[in-house]
Amino acid sequence: MAAAHAGKVTAARIVPPPGLLIAAPRSGSGKTTVTLGLLRAFRRAGVAVGSAKCGPDYIDPPFHRAASGRPSVNLDSWAMAPELLAALAAGVGDGCELILCEALMGLFDGVPGAPGRTGSSADIAAALGWPVLLVLDISGQSQSAAAIVKGCATYDSRVAIAGVILNRAGSPRHTRLATEAIEALGLPVVGALPRSDSIALPERHLGLVQAGETSDLDRRLEQMADFVSEHTRIDAIRCLAAAPALSAGIGAQTAVPPPGQRIAIARDEAFSFLYPHLLQGWRSAGAEIRFFSPLANQGPAADCDTCWLPGGYPELHAGRLAGSQHFFQQLRDFAATRPVHGECGGYMVLGTTMTDAHGAIHPMADLLGVSTSFARRKLHLGYREARLVAGGCLGAAATRLRGHEFHYASIEAQGDDAPFAMVADAYGAEPVPAGSRRGHVSGSFFHVIAVVS
Repeated sequence: MAAAHAGKVTAARIVPPPGLLIAAPRSGSGKTTVTLGLLRAFRRAGVAVGSAKCGPDYIDPPFHRAASGRPSVNLDSWAMAPELLAALAAGVGDGCELILCEALMGLFDGVPGAPGRTGSSADIAAALGWPVLLVLDISGQSQSAAAIVKGCATYDSRVAIAGVILNRAGSPRHTRLATEAIEALGLPVVGALPRSDSIALPERHLGLVQAGETSDLDRRLEQMADFVSEHTRIDAIRCLAAAPALSAGIGAQTAVPPPGQRIAIARDEAFSFLYPHLLQGWRSAGAEIRFFSPLANQGPAADCDTCWLPGGYPELHAGRLAGSQHFFQQLRDFAATRPVHGECGGYMVLGTTMTDAHGAIHPMADLLGVSTSFARRKLHLGYREARLVAGGCLGAAATRLRGHEFHYASIEAQGDDAPFAMVADAYGAEPVPAGSRRGHVSGSFFHVIAVVS
């Protein structure tokens, strides 16, 4: 089935709108606050604004969508071929007047790779020709902020810093000192956000609490828009954007072939980590998507030909999942004749048991021999390249996939199942067996982003 349908993203056939990359020298500088505030502010002003997020991130795109009212998409220079990046960028701009792309980590942070394929946000800015709006936390400094801006402006000749927003400014004098020093470099300061503890989103161990779980989300977004609108020059920021450097008539590109023609996908508070570009690509390729909720004790529809259990937060709902016997029985019946694949949290649910943060052991689907635990948390994070050991719903044997891991759970016992794939990190380590495969069932902690073409 996988070979019969290409996972495609169809680019817009119109002149793409101008875009702007919102970045910072490091994490924690205020990129998300600025991005969400600007998205909602432009939306309130009647601007059709699209959005994107650099790198492997499940949390931010749904917040982008809530702020702008339009779908957001991930752009990843390490996992995605340049043609796919261009198609996704063109697609997200369809029907829009402006695109705002939120960077990850620091602007230049990435992994070893070929030029333009390091996973850094700078790669995205360079590939698409988007200028950078630099968000700079100036707490604890004043004129020295200009040295950081100058370093960012000169470090990579592919990247153009178009303007700066100061964050955590302590006083008008503090703002003036930093602004004058930066503007002496020839770069405009288009805003200065004062220190504020009230403009924040709730967090948990994998980052922000998901958009669908955030109480009073719309009120919080309005508050961010008010805050950003009051302390930045919105019109000047819009003028910094530039049209992306895309070839005319970009065609459809393959991300990941759909794993089936009719795909049952778990979706609720425990299973929510599915990249928008995968879902869009599967639908564009003609696949039909059927969502179901394990937390509501629902199983995959019997008329589907593949079941997909995404990652998410099943460890927070382990007891409730363990009691969802109808879900487990339908899943077992489905797996007897058709493919079932689990990513990260979905993989944990396919195993024998899951131990929660309090040490309580909960029985799971018992379709794979792995048992997992959240009681002793250890962060597993980074890009991965996987080569399939055997054919399955994600492709033929030896198919190469690029993606990542991001979890705190540990494997208590691997079981006797065959491995799902040989997996290596982005730093040259030798591939090692990872995941599990038994009959029609497969899973691993690996989140797929794209097939390596």
